[in-house]
Amino acid sequence: MIFDTHAHYDDRKFDADREELIKQLQVSGIGRVVDIGADIDSTRRAVALAKQYDFIYAAAGVHPSDVDCLDERSFQWLTCLVEESVEEQGKIVAVGEIGLDYYWEKDPEQREKQKHWFEKQMELARKTGLPVVIHSREAAKDTWDMMNGLKCEDIGGVIHCYSYSVEMARNYLNKGFYLGIGGVITYKNARVLKDVVQYAPMDRIVLETDCPYLAPEPHRGKRNSSLNLPYVIETISQLKGIPADEVEAVTWENGKNMYRMSKLMFS
Repeated sequence: MIFDTHAHYDDRKFDADREELIKQLQVSGIGRVVDIGADIDSTRRAVALAKQYDFIYAAAGVHPSDVDCLDERSFQWLTCLVEESVEEQGKIVAVGEIGLDYYWEKDPEQREKQKHWFEKQMELARKTGLPVVIHSREAAKDTWDMMNGLKCEDIGGVIHCYSYSVEMARNYLNKGFYLGIGGVITYKNARVLKDVVQYAPMDRIVLETDCPYLAPEPHRGKRNSSLNLPYVIETISQLKGIPADEVEAVTWENGKNMYRMSKLMFS
């Protein structure tokens, strides 16, 4: 079975055929999906999807590019949502996606705002015992400095769509974090990421799509879905020199471990 640890099936790009596609996932070897919140509205939609489908779970959080939707009132709503889910052993399995994105944001004041809400959401994860799903784009040093300062090893989670160096990967791996690997690994120009995958131990790699974005070759530029993960699996298989079915099996267990899906709580 394949575990897509990071998807956005709540995205409007799936409005036309969401139900049909999700049914197709279930009969195509996609055994589990975590739908990731990006802002308050998408977190609501992710939670609704998790309630609708047994094999879909949710992460609740606000992407750094969307922190303008956060204030004390909306953050209190997010806090209550996560706390209630944890208390009831619900289907919110992480706080995310959260972090820093300097690719889109150049204004220093807005970057400070990203940092403020990044820290608040990290502390929410610590408080509730959930892992974090980290988004970091062109913000390697600040992300690492903040996570290191916040003792991220006590929280745990995944660096989503990992895009930095082998040296930075070593830092996160030493803190016990997982690396999220998706369609980008199939691109010809992804030399550094291929080096990272060769370096990283198999028990610290999880599969993800970030769908509808980042479709792998040969579907690059088209709408992505979990149905494309076999291309990612095959590329990892080649890079690691192990059978594709082993990559699938190990990443399945990694996803469950990373999201702390105990047999008691989750089928």
